[in-house]
Amino acid sequence: MIARLIAVLVALLLLVALYFVAAWHWSFSVGERAGWVQKISKKGWVCKTWEGELVLTSLPGSVPEKFLFTIHDEAVATQVNRLIGKRVALYYEEKVGLPTSCFGDTRYFITKVTQSDEIPLGPGLVVPTPPMPAPPVAPAAPAASR
Repeated sequence: MIARLIAVLVALLLLVALYFVAAWHWSFSVGERAGWVQKISKKGWVCKTWEGELVLTSLPGSVPEKFLFTIHDEAVATQVNRLIGKRVALYYEEKVGLPTSCFGDTRYFITKVTQSDEIPLGPGLVVPTPPMPAPPVAPAAPAASR
């Protein structure tokens, strides 16, 4: 009787573990969002995750929409931190069915970030951002004569 109860509990634990693995590795959707990173912070009582906000503005003067996201990879979080205030594109995977907030506060997990050099004004209208000028190079010191 006890052996059967233990076998049922072990089978139940294996099913729960299998569900966690499947939910973590399966993506409901993948995509890209562009905007300006407004906030990013590492938070959580036990499980620390990077949580952030991307401000999406479709047209100048329109009410901005916020895209809330989570980052697990420290390298990606470092890149996003360096690009705060600049226009970026965030590539994400949407995970559905993760059972606790220990995985993150949102369903959107950022996998990659790139800086965008263009600012769209509307469909088909793009203003390129001018490149930053190179820093001046100091002239070489004259060779000493003998």
